[in-house]
Amino acid sequence: MSRNIVRKQIHLAAHFPGVNNTTVWADPASKSQIDFESFVHLARTAERGKFDFFFLAEGLRLREHRGRIHDLDVVGRPDTLTVLEALAGATTHLGLAGTINTTFNEPYELAKQFATLDHLSDGRAAWNLVTSSDAFTGENFRRGGFLDHSQRYVRAAEVVDVVRELWDGWSERGPVIDREAGIFAADNDIAPFDIHTTQFDIAGRFEVPRSPQGHPVFLQAGDSDEGREFGAAKADAIFSRHGTLEEGRAFYTDVKSRLAKYGRSHDDLKILPAAAFVLGDSAEDAEERARHIRLQQVGPQTAIAFLEQVWGRDLSNYDPDGPLPDVDPEDNVTITRGRVRHAKDPRAVAEAWRAKAEAENLSIRELIIEVTARQQFVGTAEQVATEIDHYVQTDASDGFILVPHLTPGGLDEFVDTVVPLLQERGSFRTEYDGTTLRSHLGLRHPHETNEGVRAS
Repeated sequence: MSRNIVRKQIHLAAHFPGVNNTTVWADPASKSQIDFESFVHLARTAERGKFDFFFLAEGLRLREHRGRIHDLDVVGRPDTLTVLEALAGATTHLGLAGTINTTFNEPYELAKQFATLDHLSDGRAAWNLVTSSDAFTGENFRRGGFLDHSQRYVRAAEVVDVVRELWDGWSERGPVIDREAGIFAADNDIAPFDIHTTQFDIAGRFEVPRSPQGHPVFLQAGDSDEGREFGAAKADAIFSRHGTLEEGRAFYTDVKSRLAKYGRSHDDLKILPAAAFVLGDSAEDAEERARHIRLQQVGPQTAIAFLEQVWGRDLSNYDPDGPLPDVDPEDNVTITRGRVRHAKDPRAVAEAWRAKAEAENLSIRELIIEVTARQQFVGTAEQVATEIDHYVQTDASDGFILVPHLTPGGLDEFVDTVVPLLQERGSFRTEYDGTTLRSHLGLRHPHETNEGVRAS
């Protein structure tokens, strides 16, 4: 009888991990983070598993901790768009999503770059919009640190609006060309733009014809109230950090409830939390593997460095396997640069961590492992498939962006064992039924109304 029930379809994406706090880059099974074959392996594995898209993050500056290059940045990070453009030729159906900053890039070049990627991939491009008012990062750019924190979403919203206007400058039919009659009528089909906002004054005609999807897909990751509102107004999918069932449902309900005021429907925005996974032959085996992986991810130095980000002071003399410091945090926000400081109220966080460490008898390293853990699905393939399906069917998410801990083979086992189980449940596709990323995600054309009518 359950086979007749229409199940909500799960959306899955693969995050190329790079070198971050989920990666075990020193593991012998981990390969290069910059060789093209690493990107190809993960992308083709995701496509074999019928995933919606491949996701690549962006690094604008090597992070520093206490004046030294952060240990997670030691292998570098190549240009996002260059890698995605190359992957367009190595894949056929998989969406290609890249994080590009709205603060330090101009809308004309962004519109051109993503329209080009959408053409090269036959309609599989996506742009993850991120903001930054970080002066340290901005030092790499001409106008470093110029943007006040309160203006970051103002600029981002204007970037999106300008980019969309540029993309819409070409009609869907394109210029009229009649070679026999010698007619080339472009003026009526490539509209000039003359745009003036608080951030931009640009004019001209856009160079790239309307792309296969109409607009590439917009992803967004902001979690503040301002970020949620921006996502509800502008994004096609939100890269959420809310991974637990309760938090996921609350976030899902909150953001989806904001859509109506922008004339959008429930299905116009997908909620896709990031999640890690660990598979084992038994539940006990998976838990043991997960514990081993977390110990690799949070070594003694990493534990102290993370604690220093909250305490704002040098804690190198403390034993990572000993108790938390008895000194209070300092207001030193520059101890770590190029990444978000993890505590807006360090003293409150310190007190909460001390209480947790005392209640659970945790050392510094054990505590950091607990408080930095990303949402993880840990168990046998059957257990993981059941849990993922439960999250989606109960509206804690529309799917997940999976972050494997090994590059590039960390997704292989999931695709070989978990995906077939999701397919058997009727919750995940067995074949792609479209060619564009919008079709994979079940998103309408950007000019289509709620009633299914294509706007001009």
